[in-house]
Amino acid sequence: MSHHLDTPHAAQSGQLYLDDLYVFDGERGTVLVMDVNSSVTKADIQPGFHHEGRYEFKIHVNGSELEELTYRVAFGEFDGEGQELTVYALTGDQARDDAASGTQIAQGRTGQEVTGQNVRVWAGRITDPFYVDLDLLATVNGAVAKGAKLDRSAWKPEQAKNSFAGTTVDSIVLEIVNGEPMLPDGTTIGVWAATKLATDAGGWRQINRAGYPMMWPIFWPTDTDFTNPANTRHPSEDLPTDGEEIAKAVAGAVAANGTSRDPQAYGWRVARQLYPDVLPYQVGTPASFGFAAVNGRTMADNAPEVMFSMVINTGMTAGLTPDTAKDARAASFPYVIPISR
Repeated sequence: MSHHLDTPHAAQSGQLYLDDLYVFDGERGTVLVMDVNSSVTKADIQPGFHHEGRYEFKIHVNGSELEELTYRVAFGEFDGEGQELTVYALTGDQARDDAASGTQIAQGRTGQEVTGQNVRVWAGRITDPFYVDLDLLATVNGAVAKGAKLDRSAWKPEQAKNSFAGTTVDSIVLEIVNGEPMLPDGTTIGVWAATKLATDAGGWRQINRAGYPMMWPIFWPTDTDFTNPANTRHPSEDLPTDGEEIAKAVAGAVAANGTSRDPQAYGWRVARQLYPDVLPYQVGTPASFGFAAVNGRTMADNAPEVMFSMVINTGMTAGLTPDTAKDARAASFPYVIPISR
């Protein structure tokens, strides 16, 4: 589940730990962005993407339980300046088959715009567009973990700071251009990202996945070794396997804060909103991760504020606005701000 790498274990393998997933309408079509390898730990992180790993965008079409389209990105070894990259498309049964090779649709190099069959892609180091005050997160963690009343007495919105200011991540930006037969305008899709690593036995092991933002830091903040099976399972297993845990945690928090007449019912409502952990989006429409509805997610959206408000069932200000990280976003492809290493 998405998490910036503020744990000792994750700092050792940042290349394979997902920080964020974004889905929005771009200049030519639907844009998918995954970020990994955050510098927030200030650790000596490995440069670039893991050359023995896979980075996959998984797309469910019109409410399908399983993905029907996968875009897989693989990288060569980092040569001191960059890496070779290759993009594959997998459809139908192949979209969920690690043994399938798919069709190569683009090839190029990090730091450069790469054009392929119905896609264009850019990958490299960027300024992290994510923003939140981790002091506020700590107060929400306490309420959810302990089923306790939210205590914000020591935190003031007007004093909020962006804990990720000046940090960087490695980003993969994939734009699926208009005309992709599987994704005409109006199609309802669900998107998640996954990182996988080759095993000694010749297969692939899923290391991390991401759909909704803030899942790990809200619900499993003390799992610093990332041992929770949520990272390795398929989204279709989320609700039957883990729905009760999420519902119980939310119910405890809203009961303690008096924000629902029926905490158990509200807890299950949130569990069914978040599970399966797949980010919904309608192709060709403006994206927004907001209070009224979730339709993809832009890099400007205040996702922490929405998620905090959802799990406590009361409007919460995070003290920050989209302008907080406006210098980390671009209006044109690749929509991020590249930096030199």
